[in-house]
Amino acid sequence: MLPIIPVILSGGSGTRLWPLSRSMFPKQFINFFNGGSTTLLGATLRRLTPDAGFAPPIILCNNDHRFLVKEELDRAGQSAKAIILEPVARNTAAAITVAALAAVREQPNAVLVVMPSDHAVKNEARFVEAVRNAAEVAATGKLVLFGITPDSPHTGYGYIKRGDGIGVVKGQAFMVDKFCEKPDAKTAANYLAEGDYFWNSGIFVLNAHTFLDEIAALDPQVLKAARASLALATDDLGFLRLDRDSFAASPNISVDYAVMEKTKAAAMLPIDVGWNDVGSWSSLWEIAPKDAHGNHAQGDSVLEDTSGCYVHSERGLVATIGVKDLIIVDTPDALLVADKSRAQDVGKIVATLKRTNRKEQEQHLRNYRPWGYFETLNIGPRFQVKLLHVKPGGKLSLQMHHHRSEHWIVVQGTAKVVIGETEQLVRENESVYIIATQWHRLENPGKVPLELIEVQIGTYLGEDDIIRTDDVYRRAPEETK
Repeated sequence: MLPIIPVILSGGSGTRLWPLSRSMFPKQFINFFNGGSTTLLGATLRRLTPDAGFAPPIILCNNDHRFLVKEELDRAGQSAKAIILEPVARNTAAAITVAALAAVREQPNAVLVVMPSDHAVKNEARFVEAVRNAAEVAATGKLVLFGITPDSPHTGYGYIKRGDGIGVVKGQAFMVDKFCEKPDAKTAANYLAEGDYFWNSGIFVLNAHTFLDEIAALDPQVLKAARASLALATDDLGFLRLDRDSFAASPNISVDYAVMEKTKAAAMLPIDVGWNDVGSWSSLWEIAPKDAHGNHAQGDSVLEDTSGCYVHSERGLVATIGVKDLIIVDTPDALLVADKSRAQDVGKIVATLKRTNRKEQEQHLRNYRPWGYFETLNIGPRFQVKLLHVKPGGKLSLQMHHHRSEHWIVVQGTAKVVIGETEQLVRENESVYIIATQWHRLENPGKVPLELIEVQIGTYLGEDDIIRTDDVYRRAPEETK
């Protein structure tokens, strides 16, 4: 049997986990727990590895996250079959169709396991076994969806009703009787009591050809747009960049609405693997390690007469007295305090921030770049102080600013600095000064991270005051945001 191809969907923004998750650095790239060894995407990559007999993954993401995805692959010690860049958001139907088309070009009988990048699975061995069982069902011409055995009347998930059994994998597979939208509390309780309803996990195991046949019959516009965008795709530093106009012509529709709720081939495999979609702070609290009072605390905190709370501090001490069931998330530029029962409403805060053009929904004070990151330490009317962290081998573009000068002080490592026609090495406790309109470049030629303090002085200090040439990462001008 040919190896199953993991398809990882990494295009989400995780708005309900704000302020930790932001559009330029969403939840799949975050390590949420003290002592945790990996991010959500990293855990997804390690779930189905080539060492376990699976093919290298196909990953779909947007342009802003492409270097973050590449870093996660490097940390996991893996290479991808393809990293496909979606030029615009068109939901899961188009993304999965592109992945299926890419897979059958190399492997005509490809079987795909389609997974979001930001789910948690506690029992990974049982999950691997379930994927292999589902592949047997998919080989019979079914589109298999994992149904999660519910342990509570959850109102935040869609549900699937189990239908007749299928005589595959020892009677563990069933046809799907119907799909149900997120229910109210009374309906969810009825579902739980009845025993035939399961949470919709959004994880699929599909024969690629079967899926393409179904999308052709049920939503041919999605297939047409996906096929055209893939045919006109271009390679960009190892990323496969889909054609924008072709992909944008696809309907913006989920795979559930486009295919699964209409097809007669939908099957379900119930699983109990400790799954969580990490879709809100309350769901994160459910899987977090807790103290004897049901609190999870990360960072500096003192909790007095406190129970059932999720506390995360990245700045200073968080102290609580006489509270329960709260979400408290303190970051250097934003503080969230919410009743845990209202965790689903955090997205409303993000919508307000977007509507009012607040930067806190998009970026942290720490901004990630393909060469490393910079972090704002202080800012005033005519000055800004930053920490620049440049990875070994990292190289900033050759650039110039019209409105600011810069003073660089190296505090760790050795910098190779180009200013005009001059190139020099700048070591720890040494500095250089760059006048506005001078062309300059920074590079880390060493084997340890380079860190320096940058003091900017000028009349305008925005990130869009960068004229860039010779960028080894081929970024567009708008990517300086």
